[in-house]
Amino acid sequence: MDGTPGTSSQAGGKTNPILRVEHVAKHFGPVVALRDVSLELERGEFLGLLGDNGAGKSTLMKIITGFESPSMGNMFLDEREFHPRSVSQARAAGIETVYQDLALVNQLTVYHNMFLGRESVLHLPFPFLYNRKMKRAAREFLSSIGVHIPSVNSTVERLSGGQRQAIAISRALYQQAKVLLLDEPLAAMGPKEGALILDLLENLKKRREISVIMVDHNFAHIFQICDRVILLQHGTITVNKPVAETSIDEITNMMIEEYRLARQSA
Repeated sequence: MDGTPGTSSQAGGKTNPILRVEHVAKHFGPVVALRDVSLELERGEFLGLLGDNGAGKSTLMKIITGFESPSMGNMFLDEREFHPRSVSQARAAGIETVYQDLALVNQLTVYHNMFLGRESVLHLPFPFLYNRKMKRAAREFLSSIGVHIPSVNSTVERLSGGQRQAIAISRALYQQAKVLLLDEPLAAMGPKEGALILDLLENLKKRREISVIMVDHNFAHIFQICDRVILLQHGTITVNKPVAETSIDEITNMMIEEYRLARQSA
């Protein structure tokens, strides 16, 4: 790839991306959060999204997930125009997001959380939860992607932070997402719990069955897991390279220079 901000390519040239963002901008009154952002997410690719607070990462994620609408620009999912007007529309199209709060219900079991909002129901003659089916499906799916927990009957509140994150990611995957957005998936985790999530992500990456955009302030995590890295600065993409063509030092130096210029203009 040539490293030009806003472009993406693989070794064999352009491929058929699962997601394209073209010339997207977002204004909140006089505040410009994103400026002419273009990127492509390849099928099966893990893309790392870096940037300081206020760089536009959250705004870009919200636009992709349908929480916000762009002020200008277009998006394409599976080569079709993609303009979600709500989070539910984006999810229906195959965009799933795991935020830092995980959106799990601590008092419910693992398998009930896996099917939260999409429960299996029997009508014989009155509707009731088809728990046996959900237990079996949750157990088989978690095993298939390498997530090991004591029991799907355990309540989420009894799990470690790493196990809870794994369940949140697994729930998104079970919904047959095309694109998975991860917001700080290893935030506030110790080495043991972080290793559990890194192992899960490495396993998913090997399968190349889902495309992932991962936001993380820990550059080492991004460079360990992701195929490519994008750096957002003041709402603009300043780096868009395969991880093999850049380094933690390069990204760090660019951010240090950003701080230096900000102090000079203060």
